[in-house]
Amino acid sequence: MDSAERFTRGGYRFRQEPGYDEIQQILNADDYLRDHGVARDYGRDNYYVAFLGTPSDSGTWELQFGGHHLAIANTYTDGNLVGATPSFRGIEPFSTFEYNGISNQPQQQAQRTFVALLASFDNNQLILSRLRGKYRDLLLGPGKDWTFPTTPEGIRGSELRQDQRALLLAVIETYVSSTDDVNAERILAGYENDLDFTYVAYLGSTSVSKPKDYIRIDGPSVWIEFSMHSGIILSDPHPHAVWRDKNTDYGGSAF
Repeated sequence: MDSAERFTRGGYRFRQEPGYDEIQQILNADDYLRDHGVARDYGRDNYYVAFLGTPSDSGTWELQFGGHHLAIANTYTDGNLVGATPSFRGIEPFSTFEYNGISNQPQQQAQRTFVALLASFDNNQLILSRLRGKYRDLLLGPGKDWTFPTTPEGIRGSELRQDQRALLLAVIETYVSSTDDVNAERILAGYENDLDFTYVAYLGSTSVSKPKDYIRIDGPSVWIEFSMHSGIILSDPHPHAVWRDKNTDYGGSAF
């Protein structure tokens, strides 16, 4: 998980985590939409930073950062990260694009892990994991706090083979790894302990690439959704995703 690199900005030396790289690519995507679309209210200039409480090594406070297709809410108590969620991600364009001198493809890794997990299911497992009804967007998107379904749906982790459980953990890791290495390891270990009671459910195609394709990870703590939508500015479909934690969203309390 230690794939971080170091870079210098403004005379300071920073450690670049996978989450930082993903954020930069999402910002590039918004700039790309600004440059290639008809609407001018896209771009990194329309992202905001907010603090809830006073940043300190004592007490509780929260850092929020976000805009179109991104929202981060990290909560700290006595200098420790006590909540890394809710964490919203989206991207348009979804296909690889060049911008700011780099190749951008955030969210594609997450999609590939979902596809690999579903591809490992036999017909009976696909039937067990298939949702009923329609899902046009995220159930727990922005503004839908603490409304987790009380009854899980899909196939339970205890019904998966060991290789499938590894694929499920890989899906979860693509989101958890957006935090720093130490906290990511801690959070992922907790989710791994809950795998027997973590459900996988999907709707639409197993390619997770078409509008209205939807997949969900629902555990005692972890909650992840990935939902495909028609293009807004561009013609190709694009995803919305969210990672939440039933116990530690906003540090486990409402501000």
